Amino acid sequence: MQADTHTGYGLAAGRWLFTLSTGRPGSRALWFALLVLGSWSAPLFASDPARPNMVIILSDDHSLLDSTVYGSKEVQTPNMQRLADSGMTFDRAFVASPSCAPNRAVLLTGLMPVRHGAEANHTRPHAGIKKLPAYLKELGYEVVAFGKVSHYNYTADYGFDYFAHDKFHEDVAIPEGVKWLRARSSDKPLCIFFGTNWPHVPWPATPEGYDPARVTLPPGHIDTPRTREARAKYYAAVTRMDNDLGLILDAARQVLGENTFFLHTADNGAQWPFAKWTLYDAGIRTPMIAAWPGKIKPGARTDAMVNWSDILPTLVEVGGGKPPADIDGKSFAGVLRNGKRKHRDKIFATHSSDGQYNIYPARSLRDGRWKYIRNLHPEFYFSTHVDLVQAEGYFGSWVDKARTDPAAAAVLQRYHQRPAEELYDLRADPNEQKNLAADERQAARLKAMREEVTAWMKANSDQGRVYGKPRLLDDPRRDEPPPQAGKARPGANPSPRSF
Repeated sequence: MQADTHTGYGLAAGRWLFTLSTGRPGSRALWFALLVLGSWSAPLFASDPARPNMVIILSDDHSLLDSTVYGSKEVQTPNMQRLADSGMTFDRAFVASPSCAPNRAVLLTGLMPVRHGAEANHTRPHAGIKKLPAYLKELGYEVVAFGKVSHYNYTADYGFDYFAHDKFHEDVAIPEGVKWLRARSSDKPLCIFFGTNWPHVPWPATPEGYDPARVTLPPGHIDTPRTREARAKYYAAVTRMDNDLGLILDAARQVLGENTFFLHTADNGAQWPFAKWTLYDAGIRTPMIAAWPGKIKPGARTDAMVNWSDILPTLVEVGGGKPPADIDGKSFAGVLRNGKRKHRDKIFATHSSDGQYNIYPARSLRDGRWKYIRNLHPEFYFSTHVDLVQAEGYFGSWVDKARTDPAAAAVLQRYHQRPAEELYDLRADPNEQKNLAADERQAARLKAMREEVTAWMKANSDQGRVYGKPRLLDDPRRDEPPPQAGKARPGANPSPRSF
């Protein structure tokens, strides 16, 4: 409707300007004002046939290194590789928070969690915030979502024109979305989001061809047969995600044509110790690949640092609009189109909680080489679904091995008990195994990064809120699983506590 209105206005304005230019009723000042008005309003409302369709594909709990695109020789992701070969791979893309709801709200608002309000997992952002679909609708787009795009029940809050299959592991979402796309008849430009639940747990019941004996465990993990079996099942889940990606790519290219922008990324790291729910790179550094025939150089690679908050303004700019200035995100369209080498020089990230399973607020600052993590309450006992639910059954084998193996016991201690501050040299220690916070040679760097995080928190009114009742290190019942009712429920944002 906006496009039709604007077209009518443009024809009328054109006749008016012709009248003014011929000396009949009007003035030079009015003619100039109309010319400026027309040039300002056209990009916002015009129905431009050149606007690209946009296809955004989100995976769920997928760590960056677990794909062929990022160097894995074990897990098979041929469709990720196919997309990378046709576009640009980001080596330093980061989420704003390492759990689903807070970070997906970052994607859909362009705001950091402390500003959009969904700091804890399983919560929703403030109702009055303008969301991504609204920006794109103003540009004439139809905006739809299939699968886990926001956080399950909250999809309706975001203003999509249509959405479906947004429940937990509703794995028909991708084929049903492809079916919808093939049947679509609208001539409006389309932005379609696909959210696969893979490789989120529960992982497949079998390794589906992956050999547990041949998998490589991440540094800092405890090597047990059950861990290897779980790792192989996780790889099977990653390949299922990649299969979903292939279905989407094939259908979108057939239906939407060449002028289609693709973006594939993951919401946070995998559900493994020291990954999801943490601010280590395994939790916040995410795969990201963009492709756009004729606009993005095939096979390109960039080390420009981008944040998930940057996706919203980028999509607005790709769609022909002006990126909003009052959000945290900054468009990286220049990186995509012109090969701009730099975007951000620092990445801030936050984590708060996930129901009663994980209450461990932390903040981090990362530059090109160094990572600083502040654990706001080191007196808290770190726990997650991994150790409390043991959905894949391997964590119990870690506990068993730690009873007789000092190295395994040290891993468990590092997992549950964390210092107030952590500092890592990512060039020398990319897996963040050696904390340099107590190294006197790094005292000045530690102080500078500490002060920078403090200043960032103050500037964003980040009070370091604690959501829920934490487990304390000195509580003998600290490792007991919570009742299911302890999990935050949709529509019931937990109240912060003071400590």
